[in-house]
This record gives sequence, structure tokens and C-alpha cells, in this order.
Amino acid sequence: MAPQEKDAEAASEIMDDSMQQLGTSNEGYRCDGGEDKGKAQESNGDVKFTALDVDDDGHAKTNGRAVTDVEKPTGAAGRDRWDRKAEFVLACIGYAVGLGNVWRFPYLCFKSGGGAFLIPYFIMLILCGIPLLVLEFGLGQYVRAGPLEAFRKICPIFKGTGLATVMISFVLTTYYNVIIAWALFYLFASMQSELPWDSCGNWWNTPDCFSHDDYQNLNGTVKPNDTVSSTEEYFNHRVLQISDGIGNAGEMRWELLGLLFAAWVVVYLCLFKGLKTSGKIVYFTATFPYLVLLVLFINGLLLEGSLEGIKFLFIPKWEQLLDVNVWVAAAAQNFNSIGIAFGSMIAFSSYNDFHSKTIFRDTFSITLTNSLTSLFAAVTIFSAIGFIAHVQGEDDVGKVIKQGPGLVFVVYPAIFSTMPAPQLWSILFFIMLFCLGVDSQFAMVKVVIATFSDGLPKLRRFYFNRREVLVLYICIVSFLLGLPHITQGGMYVFQILDWYNAIVSLFFIAIFEVTSVAWFYGAKRLARNMKEMTGTAPNIIFVICWVFLSPALILVIMIFQFIDYKPVEYGTYEFPGWAIAIGWCVAFMSFSCIPLGAVHTLLTTKGSLKERFLLSFRSSIDEATYGLQFSEPQHSNDLPPSYETATQTAKL
Repeated sequence: MAPQEKDAEAASEIMDDSMQQLGTSNEGYRCDGGEDKGKAQESNGDVKFTALDVDDDGHAKTNGRAVTDVEKPTGAAGRDRWDRKAEFVLACIGYAVGLGNVWRFPYLCFKSGGGAFLIPYFIMLILCGIPLLVLEFGLGQYVRAGPLEAFRKICPIFKGTGLATVMISFVLTTYYNVIIAWALFYLFASMQSELPWDSCGNWWNTPDCFSHDDYQNLNGTVKPNDTVSSTEEYFNHRVLQISDGIGNAGEMRWELLGLLFAAWVVVYLCLFKGLKTSGKIVYFTATFPYLVLLVLFINGLLLEGSLEGIKFLFIPKWEQLLDVNVWVAAAAQNFNSIGIAFGSMIAFSSYNDFHSKTIFRDTFSITLTNSLTSLFAAVTIFSAIGFIAHVQGEDDVGKVIKQGPGLVFVVYPAIFSTMPAPQLWSILFFIMLFCLGVDSQFAMVKVVIATFSDGLPKLRRFYFNRREVLVLYICIVSFLLGLPHITQGGMYVFQILDWYNAIVSLFFIAIFEVTSVAWFYGAKRLARNMKEMTGTAPNIIFVICWVFLSPALILVIMIFQFIDYKPVEYGTYEFPGWAIAIGWCVAFMSFSCIPLGAVHTLLTTKGSLKERFLLSFRSSIDEATYGLQFSEPQHSNDLPPSYETATQTAKL
């Protein structure tokens, strides 16, 4: 054989060995814009591959260790993906349509003047809710990472914004499962021959207790003053066994402790295998609540006095449109319900295919479903409230409604006795609450999981780089931090955390989220990224909202929120100063991540102070090559050869 033929055959064997090693997947190369050796770099518009360090045996070395296989690109093939698009949409709907639709939205309608609240609600939805959800979906799908890593890539100095959204979600997970524990308590209590909250004379009742039967026996007479419904006493004195204030923690509620543990076990079992498990469960948890709400909706319309409750909901008090607090409440409801600035939607969309083309359709379907569900639940609840007002002989429907979780656990149990087979409907209702709560809890825990997986790779050795161990750690820590909420003084702790974590700090973080993306990374740049993924650029209206309208509205809301600041209350109970201080510490814990992240970026960036400052605002994403790592080759021949193969072939 001629020397030239031998050389050609040797080169061919080297190429074959290399291609066999790479296989037919796209794991053989990366195109990250090129900072390290062995990654693609852009040069004059072309993609080239630079040298890997090679050991004595000819194997590539990464960070001082030899590897025999080319490493998988971060965020590409190694990342979880939704099996079907429907799983992503249902997961987002399940998160958006939660307990807030059942109790927070109706309460805000009541507090803000009925129909007068709906006008700013839909204005804020159009100018803030929908545009910012498109922004989060586009950002998550393009960067394919959790909030912390996403903001680090688009604008390093604002990486603390991503951590702040994670912090809000994490704190929320610690007490959100407490509501699920309450629902489980009612669920098991419903499995009795008589519903325990329908009557007085039990060990938890007071002399002021007035049951549904007592109201019906009034025969038109005025009810005694200072009476308390049996359902309210059941919630306060049987379920919570509430103390007289936050300074009196009282005893641990052991029944609730067991139910809280059970709730976390359910969350763990649904999440430890990743999207393969949770993606299937949302088919049930996101759809079942609508069946129960439909039945309760029809029953509510048939109740005597229901029309008065519906009138109270839809007839506006126009003078309240001039109240800034109504607009603050409308924005807060949109952000809390859709999940803006909580990081959940960024995490969810990061599991989409890079070239998924349904961002805009998904946004409209999710926001429309969320808003219609809120209205649907509000009509259902206000019809029940109208009935209760009729039974109690109340001319003012507004005296019946309760704030917070009391709306669910006090008002609704009162109407089950009006339905055939009340135990059955009570069981179905609290299963519905369980599904609503679990869906939202899934989303918040996934934010924390994505943060550790994507943004904190150095911590992987602490959970052995195994997802099930990481999820177990998160569930255990959140469970332990939730224990103060199930003491006899736990409701007061719950109110403090919910107000200062999910309300006070929310707008502050939202303004940094939209400005860091729209102003520093660039609204037009994000629009180009979305066109690369979907083939369609977002409408210019979205860009205008990102750059001008949404930040302006959020800023105005922030200003008036602090001008008209009022400390949180629970009913008539006023919290002491030290409790309010703890609440502010909780809020500061979230938004302090933003300046701390900026300082950390400046300290860890190389160069002079001026160079550090300039580099901290520069995105690490190279638009020309970034999307290439997510383009899966159709044939093995599409894969480039390794550097060793290329150099040895050149020598031959």
C-alpha cells in the first residue's frame, strides 16, 4: 500500500473513532459564544473550534481533569423538557389559578367597590400583566435557566434580581403549604355523619355561637348582637385554636403538624422525578377544580338572596376609582395571580423547547383563563355571600365577607348544608382547594430547584448531583420553617409573612426585573431573541409596555404604596411594633438580594474598577452563536470533529 494511502486510511480511522465517540446526539460540541477552551468562538461571523488542553494520553482535560467524552452543553440536551406543550400550559394555569382566585380576588372586589375594582384590574392586566408575562416567557425560553442564572446571563450586575424572585418564592413555600394543611383538616373532618361546623354546643364553641339553624329560626327577628357564626368559631377555635396575639405562640397543633408533613410528602413525591411526574399530575390538578366550581356556581345561583350578592359584586362604586389603593390592589392581584416577579414562569418556560413558537398564544390563553376563573369564582362566592346575608337578615352584604383564608374556610362551609349530600360536596370542595394549592406549590418549589441546578453548580456536591436529594433537602427545610405557622399563634405569623413577603417587596423587585431586561439587556434585543425562537417578533406595543408603560405604572404604585402605608392587621388585632419590624426584615431579605448581587458581581469581575463596572452591564450571551447549541443536528455528519482529530488529520 502506498504511503499516501496508508496516511489517508489512518486519518479515516481517526475520524471514525471520533464520530463513534460522539455518537449521533448533539452532545459533541458547544456554541456558547466562546469564553473557555474547547467551546465555539465567533470570528468574523464564522464559528470555529479552539484547542482543548490534552494530557499525555491524548485525552481532553477540563479544569485539570481528564475526560473521555465531550461534555454536554449546559442548558441544552441535559435539561428537563416538557413531554407535551399541554403540560407546560396546564402547569402555568395550575400555578396562576390558585387559592388567590378563590379568596383574594373576591375580597379585593368587595374592598375596592365591586365593579369599580374590575376596571383598573383589566387595565393593569393589559398594560402590565400580559406584557410582563410575555417578557418572562421569552426570557426563560431563550436563556433556558432558572431566574438566578437567567439574570446573570442577560445583565450580571442585576443577577440579584433573579435571586430576589427566588427568595420570595422560597419564603412563600414555607407557609403556603399551611393552607393546604388546613384544607386537609377540613377534608377529613367532612367524613362524618354530620359536618362539625354546622352546629354549636361543641367544646370549641362560645356562648356567642350562632349556627345556620339558629339563623333560620329567627323568623324575621333581629339576630342578637356580637354573635359569631359556627363556621367561624370552628375555624378559629377548633382548627387554629388561635391564641390572643403573636406574642403568645401557645402549643403546637399536632393535628396540623401531621397534615403539614403529609402535604410536603405529596409535593416531594410529585417533584423528585422532575417533569416526568409533575407534568402528568397537572392534567388532573389543573382541571378538576373547574368541575367543582361549576357545580357550586349553579347551586349558588339557585340560593335565595344570591342575586343581592352578585349585584354587590358588579355594581361599581365609581368614587373609588379615584382611590389609589384600588389601583394598587388591582396590580397586586395581577402580579400575585399570574406570578409576575416570583420567578415561577421563568423557570417553567425554561423547560420549553428553544424553538417553541407558542409564547404569545400561551400568554393569552393563560391570562384569559386566569381572569375568567377569578370572575367565575367571584360570582360563585358572592352568590353564597348573598345567601348568607339573607339568612342572617343582614341588609349590608359587606358585613358577611371575610378577609384572607377566612373567606374560604368560613363562608363556603356555611352553604354545604343547603346542598344534597353535604358531606360529598364538602369533600369535593376541599379536594379542589388541595389541588389549587398543590399546583401553585409545585411552581414555587420548582423555582428553588432550578436555581440550585442552574445558578449554583458549586453546591451540587452537597446533594450528590442528584435531583431527588436536592428536592428532599428543599422540602425538609421548608417544612421546618413552616412549623411556627401551626402553633396556636401561627395565624399571626402567617399574616405577617404573607403581607411583607408577597405584597410589600413584590413591586420593588418587579421594577428591577422589567428595567434590567428592557433597559439594560434591551427590549429590542429580547424581541430579536423571541423572533429567533418563534419566527415572529413581538408587537411593538409589547416593546412600548416593557420600556415605558409597565415600569411607569409599577413605579407610581410603589410610591403611593409607601405614601399610604398602613401596618398589617388581622381582623381587629393590631400587631406590636416588634412584629412589624420582623415583617420588614422579611421584606428586606428579598429585595436586599439586588444590591448584594451587584456588589458580588463587581468584586468577582476581573479588571480595573471602570472595566468591572462596564463588564457588569454586558450580557454574556452572543446572539450570533447562542441559539446554535439548541439546534439538534439531523445526522452524525453534522457534528464537527474534535480538536485532536482535526489536528492529527492535518498532520497526516
